[in-house]
Amino acid sequence: MLQVQRLHQYYGGSHILRGLSFDVKIGEVTCLLGRNGVGKTTLLKCLMGLVPAKDGKVEWEGRAITNHKPHQRVHAGIAYVPQGREIFPRLTVEENLLMGLSRFPGGQAKTVPAFIYELFPVLEQMKARRGGDLSGGQQQQLAIGRALASQPRLLILDEPTEGIQPSVIKEIGAVIRKLAERGDMAILLVEQFYDFAAELADQYLVMARGEIIQQGRGENMEAEGVRGLVAI
Repeated sequence: MLQVQRLHQYYGGSHILRGLSFDVKIGEVTCLLGRNGVGKTTLLKCLMGLVPAKDGKVEWEGRAITNHKPHQRVHAGIAYVPQGREIFPRLTVEENLLMGLSRFPGGQAKTVPAFIYELFPVLEQMKARRGGDLSGGQQQQLAIGRALASQPRLLILDEPTEGIQPSVIKEIGAVIRKLAERGDMAILLVEQFYDFAAELADQYLVMARGEIIQQGRGENMEAEGVRGLVAI
């Protein structure tokens, strides 16, 4: 379980994160929603150690990781797919996926795990093509596949539907649900697309002005007026 306790972050004199506290549980999809500029991406960067938290505590599976570097969090079983699908455009699909195995010893990092291709068959079909030659939706699948190659216990996704065609959004949603149903992974999903989040969320969190202003179970999102809180 990921536990975030009273997390604060400042930037340029502004109080970006204001004492955030929440849990993310194994076997569940936690959807974090909010309008642009409320601090969602800053929060994820704090969770990955890319931006140090100014105050508060982050625990993962009972151990404090607040001061851990990004690579230490990866080795602890946390994977992060940022906005913008940061793949290696000059490397092939297969080479990109192998980069996700960097936390394993050399002998275990030579072959793409079969389950990646089972989740994303298009990546196997295109494994010899360069990442930069793929469509936006295919690049997003590649970015998620590379993160999953590290066999994380916590997968953090920052707006995976951004700029993606509807057919691929549906495929990514099916993969996220399948991963959650395995029961051995926690998923934290930042999303602006309300309908996508509502379909997947076991738990939801709504952010505004750097705070969690509402949270609850996914099946109650519509009844609890979440759409109106996050609609632009």
